Formats: sequence, structure tokens, C-alpha cells
Amino acid sequence: MIKIKNLEKIYNSKTIPVHALRGVDLHINSGEYLSIAGPSGSGKTTLLNILGGLDSASVGSVKVNDIEITDLSKKELTNFRLQNLGFVFQSYNLVPVLTASENIEFVLRLQNISKSESNKRTAEMLEAMGISEYADHLPGELSGGQQQRVAIGRALVTNPKLVLADEPTANLDSETASGLMDIMEEMNRKLGVTFIFSTHDPMVMDRAKRLIRIVDGKVAEDTIK
Repeated sequence: MIKIKNLEKIYNSKTIPVHALRGVDLHINSGEYLSIAGPSGSGKTTLLNILGGLDSASVGSVKVNDIEITDLSKKELTNFRLQNLGFVFQSYNLVPVLTASENIEFVLRLQNISKSESNKRTAEMLEAMGISEYADHLPGELSGGQQQRVAIGRALVTNPKLVLADEPTANLDSETASGLMDIMEEMNRKLGVTFIFSTHDPMVMDRAKRLIRIVDGKVAEDTIK
């Protein structure tokens, strides 16, 4: 599903260039459930952002389903993300003036899905996330765990091929985080969605089926459990 070859990312600073990624080579198959781990500044979030087309590579190739995303224009990248990817962020990134239901449905409207189909899929996702009773609540009226369930629902409602989750448990207590991981594991099994986590949470690393450790911008470990 994903082929990364000789990937480098260099950030230019006022003093010296910062090498966030240094020649990363990876193959990730469809349906995998894996974690990219590493200390702060290791390059794991940069790698995730490049996979999602949120950042650009300095050198190298990134193919997702045989699409070379490093060659896409900004408009093409936007469409590629909309049609293929789901995102889950540490800070939830919900629209504060939209209800839980509206936040999930929003991306379907961007895809021009009909209102009736959007309503149906949104209701199903609210139920799958266990938050149907909070459908009409604004993000500010929800706990952190509930907000992250909305965010996961939004990521999955479009039936994406790939979900990228950047530190999805960072702001949650261990019990809430474990419950969310249960949900994502079930979606991985039932729907075959590929999940890639960027994390330093030992629980997320332990539950991943494959663990990739990034140190100083390089792959230091790649273990299939």
C-alpha cells in the first residue's frame, strides 16, 4: 500500500539545516496496524505528516496505492487526502461551533455525499463510537475521550483506505486511551483499514502489530509481532 524510498526532510534554520528524516525506506502493506515510535524530535511526526501530504519531502519517493504523492500539486493533494485518508490528531481538531454529529458529517459533505446517505453514515458512526447520546453536543461540552471518539468517527466515516493518528492518546487517561484503542483495533479487523500511529505511549506500542522505531531521523527498528 505504501512504499517509501530514500525519504529525507531538511528544515532550514537561521543557523544550520535540521535533518528531520535521513534516508528512510519502508514498505507498509494494506490492513496493517502499526506504530511509529521515537523520542521527541526523532522525526516520527514529520514522517506521518509527509505520508498524509501535510508536509513535503526534501528528497525521496512516497507512493500510496501507486500514487506518487510527492509529485502532486496542492489541489491534487487536497483531493487525495479527502478521498483516501483519515486523520486523528492529539488535539482532536474538531470544529468548535459544530456538534459531534456535524463534525463527523462535515467531511462527507465535502465529498458531495447526499444528505440522506450522510445522515445514515453519521448515525452509524456515532453508534459505533458509542456516542450517539452526545450527537447534538458541541466539542466544548464533551470530555477529551468523547472528543477523540468524534475525531475517530470523522476519520472513519468516509471509509478511508488509511488512517494516520498522531499521538491519539496523549491527552487521555489510561482507561480512556485503552478504550479508544479497542475501537480502532476493531475497525482494523472489521473494515481492513490501515492504521499508522505516531506515538511515545507504551500501551499503543505494545498493542501495535508492527513497531517501527525512529531515532535521529532513521529507522532503528522494524519489528512485526
